[in-house]
Amino acid sequence: MADEAKAKGNAAFSAGNYEEAIKHFSEAIVLAPTNHVLYSNRSAAYASLHNYSDALQDAKKTVEIKADWSKGYSRLGAAYVGLGKYDDAISSYKKGLELDPSNEALKSGLADAQAASRSRAPSSPFGNIFQGPELWAKLTADPKTRMFLQQPDFVKMIQDVQKNPNNMNLYLSDQRMKQVLGVLLNVNLRNATSEEDAFEHTGSPKPQPQPKREPEPQPEPEPMDIPDEEKDKKSRKAEAQKEKELGNAAYKKKDFEIAIKHYTKAMDLDDEDISFLTNRAAVYLEMGKYEECIKDCDKAAERGRELHSDYKMIARALTRKGSAYVKMAKCSKDYEPAIETFQKALTEHRNPDTLKKLNEAEKAKKDLEQQEDFDPKLADEEREKGNEFFKQQQYPEAIRHYSEALRRNPKDARVYSNRAACYTKLGALPEGLKDANKCIELDPSFTKGYSRKAAVQFFMKEYDKAMETYQEGLKHDETNQELLEGVRRCVDQINKTNRGDISPEEMKERQAKAMQDPDIQHILSDPVMRQILMDFQENPKAAQDHLKNPDVMYKIQKLVSAGIVQVR
Repeated sequence: MADEAKAKGNAAFSAGNYEEAIKHFSEAIVLAPTNHVLYSNRSAAYASLHNYSDALQDAKKTVEIKADWSKGYSRLGAAYVGLGKYDDAISSYKKGLELDPSNEALKSGLADAQAASRSRAPSSPFGNIFQGPELWAKLTADPKTRMFLQQPDFVKMIQDVQKNPNNMNLYLSDQRMKQVLGVLLNVNLRNATSEEDAFEHTGSPKPQPQPKREPEPQPEPEPMDIPDEEKDKKSRKAEAQKEKELGNAAYKKKDFEIAIKHYTKAMDLDDEDISFLTNRAAVYLEMGKYEECIKDCDKAAERGRELHSDYKMIARALTRKGSAYVKMAKCSKDYEPAIETFQKALTEHRNPDTLKKLNEAEKAKKDLEQQEDFDPKLADEEREKGNEFFKQQQYPEAIRHYSEALRRNPKDARVYSNRAACYTKLGALPEGLKDANKCIELDPSFTKGYSRKAAVQFFMKEYDKAMETYQEGLKHDETNQELLEGVRRCVDQINKTNRGDISPEEMKERQAKAMQDPDIQHILSDPVMRQILMDFQENPKAAQDHLKNPDVMYKIQKLVSAGIVQVR
């Protein structure tokens, strides 16, 4: 059940449905709370939603469970980067590299964290005044700032500074920010127009007014001359932006040739804006000129690094390049260049859209490989070889041939059934259960799948679940002796429990396992069922009326089968 929930979570994650993925991973964690991979996957899903606090908690749990797994430190580093804790991120990536020195994801993460750490703006000395709960009350109480609260851009500015106090430096030129600082610092900030100090502290005694002096005549300031070269540069940049807008308009109309002309002209006017290149690459992509698209994306990424452009712009160029490779792969059948390019884009910026494209490319590659490997005749030959080794009780060899048969024909339910039997013989019960479930999924009428699944559940001492599986199989074949015999064995075990014919240790073990079953948990948490169970203890005769309710009867039988309730 945990594997099923995990598979659903992986599928939702690949489709970009991160909230749904979190739901499935959480269900899997309830069933398998010590599986480090589940916490790792949920951490990645939280990070994709920018919920880095929860991503960090899951990453810490991953490392706690399996400290020698390098991927856990990759998750830990990514969460710390998202929270802006770059020193912790660097430390996490380095620990991961100690375990796996050649891991490219850890190397890339470390480089990104170190770059982010170096580029951090110095802390603002006024940052803490924006963190108190009384911030909005002070701004509302002051008549000067109260009216600003009706302006959406002002509210957004304050919220941005609350999230990252260092961003206050970006807004110091805004007169409204000066008013806010005055209110929060309890001072009056204003322009100094006389000899008195520019800071007048509220509540302090005001200095006595001084006699006004006639201002001394000052020479008229001479206008500052702007170099012709600078003027020309600004003019060319403005002209380039106009050309870009014309290119965008033409692109929307699908006038691709016209759009290319405008973007090319914009590039000639201003070579410091890589968006002209990425936009032209988008046009080439639409036109099916994939080689030209890739060349423009490479130029954009190279030029962007020279100019220290925003890493998101570089990631966009690489993502567009990857999309071109995907289009080309439909003919070349080679998705590896696209996958590699998307991975590079994600090292620049972990964009959900890029991640989705990567997952789609990896799935396309896997599907293509399966199509190329598909050979039903060869699959049957491998299945027969596996059967021979199974008869000789050489189960590992049998598994190898069954696995090869599934690679050649992944839709053959019989092979999953046979491999499940091998796993059961070797005591690899989770793997056997997974194969049995897959067998039933592929062919619900194939009764062997039910007997394989029930056998695993029986060995796991989940007799109630095993009996349900046997009974489900009997719906497809009422006379199947293997299934009927399985039901009998389950009834014998359940009756032994009710008679107390098992050791206290075994009873305790069975009850502990049953308590982890979500169905059992739901029954025992139901207030109505708790009252019914009390009635059985205190007034058995009156409690018999409850058994007339089929739903109550089913739940009681489930508790009895699980060993939670004993009938005397």
